[in-house]
This record gives sequence, structure tokens and C-alpha cells, in this order.
Amino acid sequence: MQTTLQTPRSGARVLQFGKLAVAAALLAGCTTVQTPTKGDPFEGLNRTIFTVNDKIDQYALKPVAKGYVWATPQPVRDSVTNFFSNIGDVYIAANNLLQLRIADGVSDIMRIVINTVFGVGGLFDVATLAKLPKHENDLGLTLGHYGVPAGPYLVLPLFGPSTVRDAVGSLGNYYVNPISYIDPPGLSWALYGLNVVNTRANLLGASDVLEGAALDKYSFVRNAYLQRRQYLLSDNRRRPQDLPSYDEEAPLPKYDDDSGVATGTAGAAGTQGAAKALPASGAAAATPAQGASAPEAASGSATTPLLDENGNPANTQIPAGQLVPPSRFNFPSFKLR
Repeated sequence: MQTTLQTPRSGARVLQFGKLAVAAALLAGCTTVQTPTKGDPFEGLNRTIFTVNDKIDQYALKPVAKGYVWATPQPVRDSVTNFFSNIGDVYIAANNLLQLRIADGVSDIMRIVINTVFGVGGLFDVATLAKLPKHENDLGLTLGHYGVPAGPYLVLPLFGPSTVRDAVGSLGNYYVNPISYIDPPGLSWALYGLNVVNTRANLLGASDVLEGAALDKYSFVRNAYLQRRQYLLSDNRRRPQDLPSYDEEAPLPKYDDDSGVATGTAGAAGTQGAAKALPASGAAAATPAQGASAPEAASGSATTPLLDENGNPANTQIPAGQLVPPSRFNFPSFKLR
């Protein structure tokens, strides 16, 4: 009697395994890419999973997120975002401490305390008003901080873009998240679902831009994800003394002082002396000495006293509107009063 009860179950299991094998074979047949991109050796499989995720988002998650936006006022959605953000600060603080970023870790702990106590359980982001910045960190970045390579790019079912290192790190984030320990389990999964819907609602505008701008959504998402993770990893490795300082501003140039100096150049070899000019804003041309060449011009006002060979003021003046011959740069200049 016992064998007769197990026979149909074993047959059903065999049938189920057969269906899974056929589905895996069909999936493998659709995931062949002739020349996969460097760093993405599983591009064919990733593209298939990406397409499935995109269809689930298009026909299920996105309509639910739009209905959530329609039914929920903006202040309530902001409070939900703040609530999950406050919970996320727990594993952000843990990873900052694991990376020995003590100041950031203490700041994150202070954010949790302030938002939990004064923000009504994290519904209001009081810590940001108190000038405590929000950080970004996770176990994947912690592993990368200590030299663990990212590994190939992966697209996880329902979870989206990742890498081998980040996929392992996401398991650690699950166990650090306080929501994972809420009892009963149904409430825990309900909170996870609310977080997913709320996050998707916050990204409705970004997804619309992506659908309208990207020719290949898969490549766009992959490149954006990898660049973002690399930026976060390089930023985490920096120390405060390595960051550029913008507190001290460079001194501005002084435009009140005159920078132009008009001098007379010597002409042919063997000439004696050249005229001297004042470094004033009105210097235009020096009086040529014996055998001196044509005078040079300088920008400034219309009239400026010149000096002769003996250093005494000369009576020569250039009236307003006169065209001064070109000097160094072969551009004529006008002197306006």
C-alpha cells in the first residue's frame, strides 16, 4: 500500500524534473551569443533573464507601482521611503565599521538613533536636517574594499543586475536586515513587498527616460550598474586627505592694476638707446630714438604722457580715435576716450 502511494508521487516528480530539464534546455538554446562582451561571459543567459525581468516589470510590477502612486499620497510615500531607508542604515553602518570607516559608521548609528527616536520610528528623516549625511554601502562593496574581484556580470531573476561578488554580498545584507527577523514570516514578506513596490514607484520617472533614450536597454543598464559600483568602490577607498579641497578659493586677478607696459624696441644693430615709456594704462607708443624702429602700441586710454631719452615727459599725445599701428600681434587697436 505504501508503494502504491509513492509511485504516483515519484512519477509526478519525474515529470516535474523532465519539465525543468526541457525548460533549461530551451533556455540554454536561446542564450547563445557569438561574441560576448568582455566582463560579461554569460551575456546570452543574462539577456534572457533580463528580458524575463523586464516583462514581469512591464506587466506586473510597474502597473502595481502606478496604482500605489495613485492611491497613496506623496507624504505617506515619503514616510515609507524614510522608514526603509532608516532600516537600511543598519547594514550600511555595519559595512562602514567592517571597512574601518569609523566616522561614517558612528554617523550612521547616530542617524538610526535620531530617526528612530525623534522621527517616529524612521517615518521622518530628522537626521538629514541635523546635517548627518546618508551613506551608501553594502557587503559587496566591503568585499571589494578588501580586494575581492567583482567577477562576471550577472542578471539575477527578479533582482536585476549584479555581479558574482555582489550576489554573495546580497545574501549577507539579507541576514543583517532587521526585517528578516520579524515574526510572523508573512509580515516580513509583506514589508519586503512594500519596499519593492515603493522603490519601483520612486523609479517610475527614471524608467520612462530609460525606455525613451536607450537603444539597447540591456547594455545601458549593465554599463550604468558597473560604472556605479566602480564609483562607489573607488569612493570608499579614498581617505579624507585624498579628496580635493574647495574651501580655499584661488585669488582673483586684479584688474585695477595696469599690466601693460609700452616700450620702444631697438631697430637695427648699432643704434643707440630706445625711448622709455611709463607702465600706465594709456601707454600707446614710445618716441623713437636714433635709428629706432616703429613704435609699439599698448591697450589703455586715449592720451598718456611719454618720456623722452632723458626721462623727461614729452609733449606728444595721441588723440582719441586715432588708429595706432599694429604691434606684437599685428592687430590694429582704436583708442577711445
